[in-house]
Amino acid sequence: MTTSIETFNLTKRYPSQSKEDHSALDNYALHVEAGQLYGLVGPDGAGKTTLLRILSTVLNPTSGSAQVAGFDVLKHSEQVRSRIGYMPQAFSLYPDLSVLENLRFFADMNGVPREKQKQRISELLDFARLTEFTSRRSENLSGGMRKKLALACAMIHEPEILLLDEPTTGVDPVSRRELWQLLAKVIERGVTIIVSTPYMDEAERCDVVNIIYQGKKLISGAPGDLEQQMPFKIVEVKARPRGTLRQAADSIVGVIQWRAVGDRLRLSVSNPMLVQENMKAALNKAGAEITILREARITMEDVFIYLVEKQEHPV
Repeated sequence: MTTSIETFNLTKRYPSQSKEDHSALDNYALHVEAGQLYGLVGPDGAGKTTLLRILSTVLNPTSGSAQVAGFDVLKHSEQVRSRIGYMPQAFSLYPDLSVLENLRFFADMNGVPREKQKQRISELLDFARLTEFTSRRSENLSGGMRKKLALACAMIHEPEILLLDEPTTGVDPVSRRELWQLLAKVIERGVTIIVSTPYMDEAERCDVVNIIYQGKKLISGAPGDLEQQMPFKIVEVKARPRGTLRQAADSIVGVIQWRAVGDRLRLSVSNPMLVQENMKAALNKAGAEITILREARITMEDVFIYLVEKQEHPV
């Protein structure tokens, strides 16, 4: 397949009050194939925004190189910009302009010929379900509608690559789902998308996931493949009283670690069947009421937590 985006030893350092500069990116390697929905997954401060700003030519790297659509981001920035649509995390539209005026402005900025603008804007208004709101000022839109307008503006010039920095942060669950439905339609058109997100359920939607932490790549691959690579299985258990459940999880042989998710615990184990038997015996002996006790599939959240804790607490 054709390579859409690639970086080599990409490093970005920012001045720090300490003697050494802070590295937002540290020899970062990235390889994105054309037509992929590629997820950058990591917590706040991991380096996701810095990486996207370099790829969009907004920021220069300290060292290393990056190519977007076959063009070097430093040597051929104009060619890169004409081929990408960039949606920053912060609201980047003009609040005093209407939906239609914002689309016209970005069409002009990106060199869309006037004779093509009417059709293109009409398509995007329908695509983003904003046709009924063309005269509304963007500052008066809901959070989800603002995000959809920002996505439409990023797509106005029909870019072959979209760089989206946490596009669903700060919006309600319904708007999040709508945005991902829109992205699915964009992918069907053959557009390459890099989307950064702190949400593990969104990572599950991506073709490839790249987990970034403190400026370094921890792992990359298809979500299903990454989940299968983990050196543990998951047992899910729900019981009352919760204090008794937690005490049992701390004492059962075979439990590597556990974490609470809502009203239940997810246990990382090496032998699911043995742990289930031991947990059942311990909880019954303590007089606890067991509601759920079963093996569950590993999720991207399990993968992420395992890898991050491994970095923070190396053996």
